[in-house]
Amino acid sequence: MTTIIRDQVATLIAAGLKTAQEQGALPEFEMPEIVVEHSRQPEHGDYGSPVCLGLAREARMAPREIAQRVAAHLPAAPFVGQVEVAGPGYVNVTLDTSWLTAQVETILDAGDAFGNLDLGRGQKAQVEFVSANPTGPLTVGRGRGGVMGDTLANLLAAAGYQVEREYYFNNAGRQMEILGNSIRLRYLELLGHEVDFPQDHYQGDYIRDIAAGLQAEYGDSLVDADLSVFRERGEAEIFAAIRATLARLGIVFDNYFNENSLYESGQVWDVLESLRQRGYAFERRGATWFRATELGGKKDRVLVKSTGEPTYRLPDIAYHVDKIRRGYDLMVTILGADHVEEYPDVLRGLQALGYDTDHVRVVFHQFVTLIRGGEQVRMSTRRGHFITLDELIDEVGADAVRYFMLARSPDSHMDFDLDLAVEQSERNPVYYVQYAHARIASILRHATDLGWELDVPGDVALLTHESELALMRKMLELPEVLHHTVTQLTPHYLPFYAQELAAAFHAFYRDCRVVSSDPNDAELTRSRLMLARAAQSVLARTLHLMGMSAPERM
Repeated sequence: MTTIIRDQVATLIAAGLKTAQEQGALPEFEMPEIVVEHSRQPEHGDYGSPVCLGLAREARMAPREIAQRVAAHLPAAPFVGQVEVAGPGYVNVTLDTSWLTAQVETILDAGDAFGNLDLGRGQKAQVEFVSANPTGPLTVGRGRGGVMGDTLANLLAAAGYQVEREYYFNNAGRQMEILGNSIRLRYLELLGHEVDFPQDHYQGDYIRDIAAGLQAEYGDSLVDADLSVFRERGEAEIFAAIRATLARLGIVFDNYFNENSLYESGQVWDVLESLRQRGYAFERRGATWFRATELGGKKDRVLVKSTGEPTYRLPDIAYHVDKIRRGYDLMVTILGADHVEEYPDVLRGLQALGYDTDHVRVVFHQFVTLIRGGEQVRMSTRRGHFITLDELIDEVGADAVRYFMLARSPDSHMDFDLDLAVEQSERNPVYYVQYAHARIASILRHATDLGWELDVPGDVALLTHESELALMRKMLELPEVLHHTVTQLTPHYLPFYAQELAAAFHAFYRDCRVVSSDPNDAELTRSRLMLARAAQSVLARTLHLMGMSAPERM
Protein backbone atom coordinates (compact mmCIF):
# COMPACT_ATOMS: atom_id res chain seq x y z
CA MET A 1 0.00 0.00 0.00
CA THR A 2 1.10 3.57 -0.70
CA THR A 3 2.38 5.73 2.12
CA ILE A 4 1.28 9.32 2.70
CA ILE A 5 4.29 11.60 2.96
CA ARG A 6 2.49 14.25 5.00
CA ASP A 7 1.67 11.61 7.62
CA GLN A 8 5.30 10.50 7.64
CA VAL A 9 6.40 14.10 8.27
CA ALA A 10 3.89 14.35 11.14
CA THR A 11 5.23 11.10 12.63
CA LEU A 12 8.76 12.46 12.33
CA ILE A 13 7.90 15.70 14.15
CA ALA A 14 6.07 13.77 16.87
CA ALA A 15 9.18 11.64 17.32
CA GLY A 16 11.31 14.80 17.54
CA LEU A 17 9.03 16.22 20.24
CA LYS A 18 9.10 13.00 22.23
CA THR A 19 12.88 12.62 21.97
CA ALA A 20 13.39 16.25 23.02
CA GLN A 21 11.25 15.59 26.09
CA GLU A 22 13.02 12.34 26.93
CA GLN A 23 16.43 14.03 26.69
CA GLY A 24 15.38 17.01 28.79
CA ALA A 25 15.43 19.57 25.99
CA LEU A 26 11.70 20.14 26.47
CA PRO A 27 9.53 19.70 29.57
CA GLU A 28 6.91 16.97 29.78
CA PHE A 29 3.49 17.87 28.37
CA GLU A 30 0.73 16.03 26.59
CA MET A 31 1.58 15.26 22.98
CA PRO A 32 -0.43 17.63 20.73
CA GLU A 33 -2.02 16.81 17.41
CA ILE A 34 0.66 17.31 14.77
CA VAL A 35 -0.70 19.41 11.91
CA VAL A 36 1.38 19.34 8.73
CA GLU A 37 0.62 21.55 5.74
CA HIS A 38 1.98 21.86 2.23
CA SER A 39 4.28 24.87 2.09
CA ARG A 40 2.90 27.63 -0.10
CA GLN A 41 6.30 29.03 -1.04
CA PRO A 42 9.24 26.91 -2.30
CA GLU A 43 11.72 28.66 0.00
CA HIS A 44 9.78 27.24 2.95
CA GLY A 45 10.37 23.65 1.88
CA ASP A 46 7.78 21.08 0.91
CA TYR A 47 5.96 20.67 4.22
CA GLY A 48 5.59 22.83 7.30
CA SER A 49 4.12 22.38 10.76
CA PRO A 50 2.87 25.15 13.06
CA VAL A 51 2.62 22.76 16.03
CA CYS A 52 5.24 24.60 18.09
CA LEU A 53 3.26 27.86 17.94
CA GLY A 54 0.71 26.40 20.33
CA LEU A 55 3.16 24.95 22.86
CA ALA A 56 4.56 28.12 24.42
CA ARG A 57 2.43 27.89 27.57
CA GLU A 58 3.15 24.19 28.21
CA ALA A 59 6.87 24.45 27.43
CA ARG A 60 7.30 27.91 29.00
CA MET A 61 9.51 29.11 26.18
CA ALA A 62 9.15 30.92 22.86
CA PRO A 63 7.68 28.88 19.98
CA ARG A 64 10.80 29.42 17.85
CA GLU A 65 13.00 27.99 20.61
CA ILE A 66 10.68 24.98 20.88
CA ALA A 67 10.84 24.48 17.10
CA GLN A 68 14.64 24.63 17.13
CA ARG A 69 14.82 21.97 19.83
CA VAL A 70 12.32 19.76 18.01
CA ALA A 71 14.26 20.14 14.75
CA ALA A 72 17.49 19.22 16.52
CA HIS A 73 15.95 15.97 17.77
CA LEU A 74 14.24 14.79 14.59
CA PRO A 75 15.30 11.24 13.72
CA ALA A 76 16.95 10.65 10.36
CA ALA A 77 14.62 9.68 7.53
CA PRO A 78 15.50 8.85 3.91
CA PHE A 79 12.87 11.19 2.49
CA VAL A 80 14.10 14.24 4.42
CA GLY A 81 16.65 16.46 2.73
CA GLN A 82 16.56 19.49 5.00
CA VAL A 83 14.82 20.69 8.17
CA GLU A 84 14.59 24.40 8.94
CA VAL A 85 12.92 26.57 11.53
CA ALA A 86 11.19 29.58 10.02
CA GLY A 87 9.34 32.64 11.24
CA PRO A 88 7.92 32.55 14.77
CA GLY A 89 8.32 28.78 15.06
CA TYR A 90 7.42 26.76 11.97
CA VAL A 91 9.21 23.47 11.39
CA ASN A 92 9.76 23.18 7.62
CA VAL A 93 10.79 19.98 5.87
CA THR A 94 12.25 19.72 2.37
CA LEU A 95 12.17 16.36 0.60
CA ASP A 96 15.48 14.79 -0.31
CA THR A 97 16.03 15.18 -4.07
CA SER A 98 17.58 11.74 -4.52
CA TRP A 99 14.69 10.13 -2.67
CA LEU A 100 12.18 12.19 -4.65
CA THR A 101 13.55 11.22 -8.06
CA ALA A 102 13.64 7.56 -7.02
CA GLN A 103 9.86 7.73 -6.54
CA VAL A 104 9.45 7.78 -10.33
CA GLU A 105 10.47 4.11 -10.33
CA THR A 106 8.21 3.42 -7.34
CA ILE A 107 5.22 4.88 -9.20
CA LEU A 108 5.98 2.89 -12.34
CA ASP A 109 6.35 -0.33 -10.34
CA ALA A 110 3.02 0.27 -8.56
CA GLY A 111 1.13 0.91 -11.82
CA ASP A 112 -2.64 1.05 -11.31
CA ALA A 113 -2.18 0.32 -7.61
CA PHE A 114 -0.37 3.58 -6.95
CA GLY A 115 -2.28 5.60 -4.39
CA ASN A 116 -4.05 2.59 -2.91
CA LEU A 117 -4.49 2.64 0.86
CA ASP A 118 -5.45 0.11 3.51
CA LEU A 119 -7.90 2.27 5.44
CA GLY A 120 -10.70 -0.25 5.02
CA ARG A 121 -8.61 -3.33 5.85
CA GLY A 122 -10.99 -5.45 3.81
CA GLN A 123 -14.12 -4.31 5.66
CA LYS A 124 -17.49 -4.29 3.90
CA ALA A 125 -18.78 -0.92 2.73
CA GLN A 126 -22.04 -0.11 1.02
CA VAL A 127 -22.78 3.03 -0.96
CA GLU A 128 -26.45 3.70 -1.66
CA PHE A 129 -27.16 6.34 -4.27
CA VAL A 130 -29.49 7.50 -7.06
CA SER A 131 -32.40 5.52 -5.53
CA ALA A 132 -35.00 7.14 -7.79
CA ASN A 133 -38.41 5.52 -7.94
CA PRO A 134 -39.29 4.22 -11.43
CA THR A 135 -41.72 7.00 -12.28
CA GLY A 136 -39.76 8.82 -14.98
CA PRO A 137 -36.39 9.46 -16.64
CA LEU A 138 -33.47 10.41 -14.44
CA THR A 139 -33.06 14.12 -13.92
CA VAL A 140 -29.80 16.05 -13.98
CA GLY A 141 -29.95 16.34 -10.19
CA ARG A 142 -30.06 12.56 -9.85
CA GLY A 143 -27.04 12.49 -12.12
CA ARG A 144 -25.01 14.50 -9.64
CA GLY A 145 -25.83 12.06 -6.86
CA GLY A 146 -25.09 9.15 -9.17
CA VAL A 147 -21.64 10.40 -10.14
CA MET A 148 -20.77 11.28 -6.55
CA GLY A 149 -21.89 7.90 -5.24
CA ASP A 150 -20.11 5.91 -7.92
CA THR A 151 -16.89 7.89 -7.47
CA LEU A 152 -16.99 7.46 -3.70
CA ALA A 153 -17.44 3.73 -4.26
CA ASN A 154 -14.33 3.76 -6.48
CA LEU A 155 -12.40 5.66 -3.82
CA LEU A 156 -13.49 3.36 -1.00
CA ALA A 157 -12.39 0.35 -3.03
CA ALA A 158 -9.00 2.00 -3.60
CA ALA A 159 -8.81 2.60 0.15
CA GLY A 160 -9.13 -1.09 0.96
CA TYR A 161 -12.87 -1.62 1.41
CA GLN A 162 -14.98 -4.35 -0.17
CA VAL A 163 -17.60 -2.12 -1.76
CA GLU A 164 -21.17 -2.77 -2.87
CA ARG A 165 -23.29 -0.27 -4.76
CA GLU A 166 -26.99 -0.32 -3.92
CA TYR A 167 -30.08 1.25 -5.46
CA TYR A 168 -33.10 1.57 -3.14
CA PHE A 169 -36.51 2.05 -4.71
CA ASN A 170 -40.23 1.89 -4.04
CA ASN A 171 -42.52 0.42 -6.69
CA ALA A 172 -45.65 0.64 -4.56
CA GLY A 173 -47.75 3.46 -3.21
CA ARG A 174 -49.58 6.44 -4.63
CA GLN A 175 -46.90 7.64 -7.06
CA MET A 176 -46.83 4.29 -8.83
CA GLU A 177 -50.62 4.32 -9.03
CA ILE A 178 -50.44 7.78 -10.61
CA LEU A 179 -47.83 6.46 -13.06
CA GLY A 180 -50.11 3.58 -14.07
CA ASN A 181 -53.10 5.85 -14.51
CA SER A 182 -51.05 8.39 -16.49
CA ILE A 183 -50.11 5.65 -18.98
CA ARG A 184 -53.69 4.33 -19.08
CA LEU A 185 -55.12 7.75 -19.87
CA ARG A 186 -52.56 8.40 -22.64
CA TYR A 187 -53.31 4.94 -24.03
CA LEU A 188 -57.02 5.79 -24.16
CA GLU A 189 -56.19 9.12 -25.83
CA LEU A 190 -54.30 7.29 -28.56
CA LEU A 191 -57.40 5.18 -29.15
CA GLY A 192 -59.50 8.31 -29.64
CA HIS A 193 -61.11 8.49 -26.22
CA GLU A 194 -61.65 11.86 -24.60
CA VAL A 195 -59.88 11.95 -21.23
CA ASP A 196 -59.45 14.48 -18.48
CA PHE A 197 -55.72 14.31 -17.71
CA PRO A 198 -55.10 15.51 -14.12
CA GLN A 199 -52.43 18.11 -13.41
CA ASP A 200 -50.84 15.94 -10.71
CA HIS A 201 -50.19 13.13 -13.22
CA TYR A 202 -46.94 12.60 -15.12
CA GLN A 203 -46.85 14.97 -18.09
CA GLY A 204 -43.71 13.96 -19.98
CA ASP A 205 -43.65 12.52 -23.47
CA TYR A 206 -42.14 9.33 -22.06
CA ILE A 207 -45.65 8.48 -20.80
CA ARG A 208 -46.98 8.77 -24.36
CA ASP A 209 -44.11 6.61 -25.60
CA ILE A 210 -45.00 3.82 -23.17
CA ALA A 211 -48.69 4.12 -24.06
CA ALA A 212 -47.87 4.00 -27.78
CA GLY A 213 -45.89 0.81 -27.22
CA LEU A 214 -48.89 -0.79 -25.53
CA GLN A 215 -51.19 0.31 -28.34
CA ALA A 216 -48.83 -1.08 -30.97
CA GLU A 217 -48.58 -4.39 -29.15
CA TYR A 218 -52.14 -4.88 -27.90
CA GLY A 219 -54.34 -2.59 -29.99
CA ASP A 220 -57.52 -1.71 -28.10
CA SER A 221 -57.62 -4.92 -26.04
CA LEU A 222 -56.45 -3.14 -22.88
CA VAL A 223 -59.31 -0.63 -22.69
CA ASP A 224 -60.78 -2.39 -19.66
CA ALA A 225 -57.51 -3.81 -18.32
CA ASP A 226 -56.60 -3.52 -14.66
CA LEU A 227 -54.46 -0.53 -13.72
CA SER A 228 -51.68 -2.91 -12.68
CA VAL A 229 -51.08 -3.76 -16.36
CA PHE A 230 -50.17 -0.15 -17.12
CA ARG A 231 -48.24 0.33 -13.89
CA GLU A 232 -46.11 -2.78 -14.37
CA ARG A 233 -45.37 -1.93 -18.00
CA GLY A 234 -44.39 1.60 -17.01
CA GLU A 235 -42.18 0.40 -14.17
CA ALA A 236 -40.40 -2.13 -16.40
CA GLU A 237 -39.72 0.33 -19.22
CA ILE A 238 -38.70 3.20 -16.97
CA PHE A 239 -36.40 1.01 -14.90
CA ALA A 240 -34.79 -0.32 -18.06
CA ALA A 241 -34.29 3.27 -19.23
CA ILE A 242 -32.82 4.30 -15.86
CA ARG A 243 -30.32 1.43 -15.96
CA ALA A 244 -29.39 2.28 -19.54
CA THR A 245 -28.84 5.94 -18.66
CA LEU A 246 -26.64 5.04 -15.70
CA ALA A 247 -24.69 2.56 -17.82
CA ARG A 248 -23.81 5.43 -20.17
CA LEU A 249 -22.01 6.98 -17.20
CA GLY A 250 -20.37 3.68 -16.31
CA ILE A 251 -22.58 3.22 -13.23
CA VAL A 252 -23.60 -0.37 -12.49
CA PHE A 253 -25.21 -1.47 -9.24
CA ASP A 254 -24.55 -4.66 -7.30
CA ASN A 255 -27.93 -4.62 -5.56
CA TYR A 256 -31.40 -3.27 -6.24
CA PHE A 257 -33.40 -3.16 -3.00
CA ASN A 258 -37.18 -2.89 -3.16
CA GLU A 259 -38.76 -1.03 -0.25
CA ASN A 260 -41.83 -3.25 -0.60
CA SER A 261 -39.77 -6.24 0.57
CA LEU A 262 -39.53 -4.58 3.99
CA TYR A 263 -43.31 -4.79 4.28
CA GLU A 264 -43.53 -8.31 2.88
CA SER A 265 -40.95 -9.57 5.39
CA GLY A 266 -42.60 -7.73 8.27
CA GLN A 267 -39.45 -5.73 9.05
CA VAL A 268 -41.29 -2.39 8.99
CA TRP A 269 -43.77 -3.53 11.64
CA ASP A 270 -41.04 -5.25 13.67
CA VAL A 271 -39.16 -1.95 13.84
CA LEU A 272 -42.31 -0.12 14.90
CA GLU A 273 -42.97 -2.65 17.67
CA SER A 274 -39.36 -2.39 18.87
CA LEU A 275 -39.68 1.39 19.06
CA ARG A 276 -42.87 0.96 21.10
CA GLN A 277 -41.21 -1.47 23.50
CA ARG A 278 -38.29 0.91 24.00
CA GLY A 279 -40.63 3.80 24.71
CA TYR A 280 -39.83 5.76 21.56
CA ALA A 281 -43.19 5.30 19.81
CA PHE A 282 -46.50 6.57 21.15
CA GLU A 283 -50.08 7.12 19.97
CA ARG A 284 -51.65 10.55 19.53
CA ARG A 285 -54.77 11.57 17.61
CA GLY A 286 -54.98 8.16 15.97
CA ALA A 287 -51.42 8.31 14.62
CA THR A 288 -48.20 6.68 15.82
CA TRP A 289 -45.41 9.12 16.64
CA PHE A 290 -41.65 8.87 17.15
CA ARG A 291 -40.13 10.60 20.21
CA ALA A 292 -37.42 12.31 18.18
CA THR A 293 -37.13 15.12 20.73
CA GLU A 294 -35.69 12.69 23.29
CA LEU A 295 -32.77 12.12 20.91
CA GLY A 296 -32.06 15.73 19.99
CA GLY A 297 -34.77 16.31 17.38
CA LYS A 298 -36.63 19.61 17.17
CA LYS A 299 -40.02 17.90 17.28
CA ASP A 300 -41.58 14.47 17.41
CA ARG A 301 -42.41 12.88 14.06
CA VAL A 302 -45.31 10.84 12.71
CA LEU A 303 -44.36 7.26 11.84
CA VAL A 304 -47.83 5.98 10.92
CA LYS A 305 -50.66 8.30 9.89
CA SER A 306 -54.14 8.01 11.35
CA THR A 307 -55.11 6.33 8.06
CA GLY A 308 -52.71 3.48 8.85
CA GLU A 309 -50.26 4.52 6.12
CA PRO A 310 -46.60 4.71 7.24
CA THR A 311 -44.66 7.89 6.54
CA TYR A 312 -41.31 7.58 4.75
CA ARG A 313 -39.39 7.67 8.05
CA LEU A 314 -40.56 4.24 9.22
CA PRO A 315 -39.50 2.19 6.16
CA ASP A 316 -36.28 4.23 5.95
CA ILE A 317 -35.40 3.25 9.52
CA ALA A 318 -36.28 -0.38 8.73
CA TYR A 319 -34.12 -0.24 5.60
CA HIS A 320 -31.10 0.94 7.58
CA VAL A 321 -31.68 -1.78 10.16
CA ASP A 322 -31.62 -4.25 7.28
CA LYS A 323 -28.32 -2.77 6.07
CA ILE A 324 -26.78 -3.18 9.51
CA ARG A 325 -27.99 -6.78 9.75
CA ARG A 326 -26.36 -7.52 6.40
CA GLY A 327 -23.02 -6.90 8.08
CA TYR A 328 -21.74 -3.71 6.48
CA ASP A 329 -18.98 -2.02 8.43
CA LEU A 330 -19.54 1.30 6.67
CA MET A 331 -22.77 2.55 5.11
CA VAL A 332 -22.76 5.69 2.97
CA THR A 333 -25.93 7.25 1.57
CA ILE A 334 -25.96 9.99 -1.08
CA LEU A 335 -29.04 12.21 -0.89
CA GLY A 336 -30.27 15.46 -2.38
CA ALA A 337 -30.43 18.56 -0.20
CA ASP A 338 -34.21 18.15 0.03
CA HIS A 339 -33.59 15.31 2.51
CA VAL A 340 -31.53 17.37 4.97
CA GLU A 341 -34.42 17.74 7.42
CA GLU A 342 -35.55 14.12 7.17
CA TYR A 343 -32.44 11.99 7.41
CA PRO A 344 -31.41 12.87 10.99
CA ASP A 345 -34.65 11.24 12.16
CA VAL A 346 -33.55 8.00 10.49
CA LEU A 347 -30.32 8.10 12.49
CA ARG A 348 -32.29 8.87 15.65
CA GLY A 349 -34.49 5.88 14.90
CA LEU A 350 -31.42 3.65 14.72
CA GLN A 351 -30.13 5.10 17.99
CA ALA A 352 -33.50 4.48 19.62
CA LEU A 353 -33.20 0.84 18.58
CA GLY A 354 -29.76 0.60 20.18
CA TYR A 355 -27.63 0.69 17.03
CA ASP A 356 -24.30 2.50 16.72
CA THR A 357 -24.62 5.12 13.98
CA ASP A 358 -20.95 6.11 13.82
CA HIS A 359 -20.49 3.91 10.76
CA VAL A 360 -23.61 5.30 9.05
CA ARG A 361 -22.58 8.30 6.91
CA VAL A 362 -24.60 10.56 4.65
CA VAL A 363 -23.56 13.05 1.97
CA PHE A 364 -26.09 15.68 0.94
CA HIS A 365 -25.64 17.37 -2.41
CA GLN A 366 -27.15 20.60 -3.65
CA PHE A 367 -29.04 21.02 -6.88
CA VAL A 368 -27.78 21.49 -10.43
CA THR A 369 -28.56 24.39 -12.73
CA LEU A 370 -27.71 24.14 -16.42
CA ILE A 371 -26.26 27.30 -17.98
CA ARG A 372 -26.02 28.08 -21.70
CA GLY A 373 -24.84 31.44 -23.02
CA GLY A 374 -24.79 32.75 -19.48
CA GLU A 375 -28.50 32.00 -19.00
CA GLN A 376 -30.27 29.26 -17.10
CA VAL A 377 -31.69 26.48 -19.30
CA ARG A 378 -35.27 25.91 -18.25
CA MET A 379 -36.98 23.61 -20.74
CA SER A 380 -36.29 20.13 -22.05
CA THR A 381 -36.34 19.54 -25.80
CA ARG A 382 -38.52 16.49 -25.47
CA ARG A 383 -39.30 15.22 -21.99
CA GLY A 384 -41.63 17.74 -20.46
CA HIS A 385 -40.67 20.37 -17.93
CA PHE A 386 -37.23 19.12 -16.93
CA ILE A 387 -33.89 18.30 -18.50
CA THR A 388 -33.13 14.60 -18.47
CA LEU A 389 -29.75 13.15 -17.65
CA ASP A 390 -29.76 11.43 -21.05
CA GLU A 391 -30.14 14.78 -22.79
CA LEU A 392 -27.19 16.17 -20.84
CA ILE A 393 -25.01 13.18 -21.76
CA ASP A 394 -26.07 13.56 -25.40
CA GLU A 395 -24.95 17.18 -25.42
CA VAL A 396 -21.62 17.14 -23.55
CA GLY A 397 -20.60 13.47 -23.21
CA ALA A 398 -20.29 11.14 -20.24
CA ASP A 399 -16.79 12.25 -19.21
CA ALA A 400 -17.79 15.91 -19.01
CA VAL A 401 -20.91 15.03 -17.02
CA ARG A 402 -18.86 13.06 -14.51
CA TYR A 403 -16.13 15.68 -14.15
CA PHE A 404 -18.40 18.70 -13.80
CA MET A 405 -20.73 16.91 -11.37
CA LEU A 406 -17.73 16.26 -9.12
CA ALA A 407 -16.09 19.66 -9.49
CA ARG A 408 -17.93 21.39 -6.64
CA SER A 409 -18.26 20.58 -2.98
CA PRO A 410 -21.44 18.52 -2.44
CA ASP A 411 -22.92 21.28 -0.28
CA SER A 412 -22.39 23.88 -3.03
CA HIS A 413 -24.95 24.60 -5.73
CA MET A 414 -23.74 23.34 -9.13
CA ASP A 415 -23.87 25.67 -12.13
CA PHE A 416 -23.17 23.37 -15.08
CA ASP A 417 -21.85 25.48 -17.96
CA LEU A 418 -22.86 23.62 -21.13
CA ASP A 419 -20.75 25.84 -23.39
CA LEU A 420 -17.62 25.35 -21.30
CA ALA A 421 -18.16 21.59 -21.10
CA VAL A 422 -17.75 21.19 -24.88
CA GLU A 423 -15.08 23.86 -25.40
CA GLN A 424 -11.77 22.46 -26.64
CA SER A 425 -9.44 24.76 -24.75
CA GLU A 426 -7.57 24.86 -21.49
CA ARG A 427 -10.54 26.76 -20.01
CA ASN A 428 -12.43 23.47 -20.06
CA PRO A 429 -10.97 21.41 -17.19
CA VAL A 430 -12.11 18.13 -18.77
CA TYR A 431 -10.27 18.90 -21.99
CA TYR A 432 -7.25 20.25 -20.07
CA VAL A 433 -6.83 17.11 -17.95
CA GLN A 434 -7.55 14.56 -20.67
CA TYR A 435 -5.34 16.42 -23.14
CA ALA A 436 -2.42 16.06 -20.72
CA HIS A 437 -2.87 12.28 -20.83
CA ALA A 438 -3.25 12.25 -24.61
CA ARG A 439 -0.17 14.47 -25.00
CA ILE A 440 1.91 12.00 -22.97
CA ALA A 441 0.62 9.14 -25.11
CA SER A 442 1.65 11.09 -28.21
CA ILE A 443 5.14 11.71 -26.79
CA LEU A 444 5.58 8.01 -26.04
CA ARG A 445 4.39 7.01 -29.52
CA HIS A 446 6.80 9.50 -31.07
CA ALA A 447 9.65 8.15 -28.94
CA THR A 448 8.83 4.60 -29.98
CA ASP A 449 8.79 5.63 -33.65
CA LEU A 450 12.28 7.07 -33.17
CA GLY A 451 13.50 3.77 -31.77
CA TRP A 452 13.43 4.45 -28.04
CA GLU A 453 12.60 1.40 -25.93
CA LEU A 454 10.28 2.62 -23.21
CA ASP A 455 11.03 -0.22 -20.81
CA VAL A 456 14.76 0.58 -20.72
CA PRO A 457 15.27 2.59 -17.51
CA GLY A 458 17.20 5.82 -17.31
CA ASP A 459 19.08 7.48 -14.49
CA VAL A 460 16.35 9.31 -12.57
CA ALA A 461 19.04 11.21 -10.64
CA LEU A 462 19.37 13.36 -13.77
CA LEU A 463 15.86 14.74 -13.23
CA THR A 464 16.81 17.90 -11.37
CA HIS A 465 14.91 20.65 -13.23
CA GLU A 466 12.42 22.37 -10.95
CA SER A 467 9.51 21.50 -13.28
CA GLU A 468 10.53 17.83 -13.13
CA LEU A 469 10.70 17.88 -9.35
CA ALA A 470 7.39 19.77 -9.10
CA LEU A 471 5.70 17.10 -11.22
CA MET A 472 7.10 14.37 -8.96
CA ARG A 473 5.85 16.15 -5.85
CA LYS A 474 2.39 16.52 -7.33
CA MET A 475 2.21 12.84 -8.31
CA LEU A 476 3.10 11.85 -4.75
CA GLU A 477 0.08 13.77 -3.44
CA LEU A 478 -2.41 11.24 -4.86
CA PRO A 479 -2.43 8.97 -1.76
CA GLU A 480 -3.02 12.03 0.42
CA VAL A 481 -5.90 13.20 -1.77
CA LEU A 482 -7.38 9.72 -1.73
CA HIS A 483 -7.14 9.57 2.07
CA HIS A 484 -8.87 12.93 2.44
CA THR A 485 -11.69 12.18 0.01
CA VAL A 486 -12.43 8.85 1.71
CA THR A 487 -12.29 9.98 5.33
CA GLN A 488 -14.20 13.21 4.67
CA LEU A 489 -16.44 11.86 1.86
CA THR A 490 -15.45 14.83 -0.31
CA PRO A 491 -14.94 13.56 -3.87
CA HIS A 492 -14.60 17.08 -5.28
CA TYR A 493 -10.94 17.14 -4.23
CA LEU A 494 -10.20 14.60 -6.95
CA PRO A 495 -10.97 16.83 -9.99
CA PHE A 496 -9.06 19.68 -8.32
CA TYR A 497 -6.07 17.38 -7.96
CA ALA A 498 -6.43 16.21 -11.57
CA GLN A 499 -6.20 19.82 -12.79
CA GLU A 500 -3.14 20.50 -10.65
CA LEU A 501 -1.45 17.33 -11.87
CA ALA A 502 -2.21 18.19 -15.50
CA ALA A 503 -0.83 21.70 -14.92
CA ALA A 504 2.36 20.25 -13.45
CA PHE A 505 2.80 18.02 -16.49
CA HIS A 506 2.11 20.84 -18.97
CA ALA A 507 4.75 22.95 -17.17
CA PHE A 508 7.25 20.09 -17.39
CA TYR A 509 6.49 19.68 -21.10
CA ARG A 510 6.96 23.43 -21.63
CA ASP A 511 10.26 23.63 -19.77
CA CYS A 512 11.94 20.31 -20.57
CA ARG A 513 12.42 18.69 -23.97
CA VAL A 514 11.43 15.08 -23.35
CA VAL A 515 12.97 13.44 -26.43
CA SER A 516 16.27 15.04 -27.38
CA SER A 517 17.96 14.63 -30.77
CA ASP A 518 21.38 15.15 -29.15
CA PRO A 519 23.10 11.75 -28.63
CA ASN A 520 24.80 13.19 -25.55
CA ASP A 521 21.36 13.53 -23.92
CA ALA A 522 20.35 9.90 -24.42
CA GLU A 523 20.37 9.09 -20.71
CA LEU A 524 18.38 12.22 -19.90
CA THR A 525 15.84 11.33 -22.59
CA ARG A 526 15.38 7.87 -21.07
CA SER A 527 14.90 9.43 -17.64
CA ARG A 528 12.36 11.96 -18.91
CA LEU A 529 10.47 9.22 -20.73
CA MET A 530 10.26 7.41 -17.39
CA LEU A 531 8.89 10.55 -15.77
CA ALA A 532 6.35 10.98 -18.59
CA ARG A 533 5.22 7.36 -18.20
CA ALA A 534 4.83 7.83 -14.44
CA ALA A 535 2.79 11.00 -14.98
CA GLN A 536 0.63 9.19 -17.52
CA SER A 537 0.02 6.39 -15.03
CA VAL A 538 -1.02 8.74 -12.22
CA LEU A 539 -3.21 10.82 -14.54
CA ALA A 540 -4.95 7.68 -15.82
CA ARG A 541 -5.41 6.45 -12.26
CA THR A 542 -6.98 9.76 -11.25
CA LEU A 543 -9.30 9.83 -14.26
CA HIS A 544 -10.37 6.23 -13.70
CA LEU A 545 -11.14 6.91 -10.03
CA MET A 546 -13.50 9.61 -11.30
CA GLY A 547 -15.01 7.08 -13.71
CA MET A 548 -13.62 8.88 -16.75
CA SER A 549 -11.67 7.71 -19.77
CA ALA A 550 -7.97 8.39 -20.27
CA PRO A 551 -7.76 9.03 -24.03
CA GLU A 552 -4.65 8.15 -26.02
CA ARG A 553 -5.53 10.65 -28.76
CA MET A 554 -7.50 13.89 -28.88
